[in-house]
Amino acid sequence: MISTQVALLKRELWEHRAIYVTPLVIALVIAVMSVTGQVAISAFDQVVDLAILGASNLGEAERKHAITVLMISVSVLFVFAMWILTIFYTLDCLYAERKDKSILFWRSMPVTDAETVISKLITSLLVIPLVTFVVLAITQIVVLTISSIWVSIRGADAGHLIWAAAPLTENWTATLIFLLALPLWLSPFIGWFLLVSAYTKRSALLVGFLPIILLPMFEKMLVGTKMFSTAIFVRSGQMPLFHGLDTFGLWDDNSEQLNALGRSGLSLLSMIDLGGFLTSPGLWLGLLVCGLFTTAAIYVRRFRDES
Repeated sequence: MISTQVALLKRELWEHRAIYVTPLVIALVIAVMSVTGQVAISAFDQVVDLAILGASNLGEAERKHAITVLMISVSVLFVFAMWILTIFYTLDCLYAERKDKSILFWRSMPVTDAETVISKLITSLLVIPLVTFVVLAITQIVVLTISSIWVSIRGADAGHLIWAAAPLTENWTATLIFLLALPLWLSPFIGWFLLVSAYTKRSALLVGFLPIILLPMFEKMLVGTKMFSTAIFVRSGQMPLFHGLDTFGLWDDNSEQLNALGRSGLSLLSMIDLGGFLTSPGLWLGLLVCGLFTTAAIYVRRFRDES
C-alpha cells in the first residue's frame, strides 16, 4: 500500500509539473525583485546610510522583528500561489485523465480507484505544501544573502544586522505549520473540487465555483439563513491556529497585529495554538466533509466513462 502510494505520488509530480514549477517561478521573480530593489534604493545614498546606521543601533528584538517582516513578505506570495495551485490541481487532476484518455492506461494498471484518488488528496494536503515550503525557505535564504551582500557593500556588518537577528528556525517552523494547516482547514473545498474533477465533462472551474457562489445567495433569498455563507466564506479567514489573531491579517506585512507582535518581543512560533487548532470542531467537521466528497469522487471515478 505504501509503495503504491509513493509510486502514485511520483506520478503526480511527473504529470503535474506546476506543483514545483510554480514556486520556482515565484522564487525567481522574488530574487530578481530583491536585486533590482537593492539597486533602486542605492540611488538614495544619504538616506540609505542613515537607515543602516539607525538599524545598527537598534536592539536585537527590533532587528528580529524587521527580519521577520521581510520573511513574511516573501511568504505571502508563496501562500497565495500555493492555494491557487491547489485549486487548479484538484479541479484538473481527475478531469484531465478522462479528457486525454489516459484513464484507460491507468485502469489497466494494478491500482484501484480509491488509491488513485487518495494519492491526489495526499498531493493536495501534503505534497504541495511541502514543495512550497522547501522552495520558500531557499528563497528566503537567497533574499537574506542578497541583502547581506548589499549591506556589506554599504560598509555595514551584515552578520550583526541580518544573520545574528534572523529567527530562521522559529519562522520556518511556524511557516511549515501554517502551510500544512491551511489545506487541512480548507479541506472541504479540496474534497469538493476532487468530486467536480471526477464528474464534470467540461468547464471544471465553472462547475466547481458556481455552487460555492450561488448556494449562499439562494439560501439568503429563499430561506433567510446564512448557514452556507458561514460555512464557505467565514472558514476562509478564521482558521483557529494563532492566538487571537486573524490568519490572513497576520501574514500582511503592514498588519497592526504583526506590529504588535514585534513590539511584544514574541516570535511567530509562540503565537501558534497548535493544540487549539487540532481540537477545533471546525477542523474535524471539515475533514469529515472532505472525506465524504473524496468518497463520492472515488465512486464517480469508478463508474465514469472516459468521456
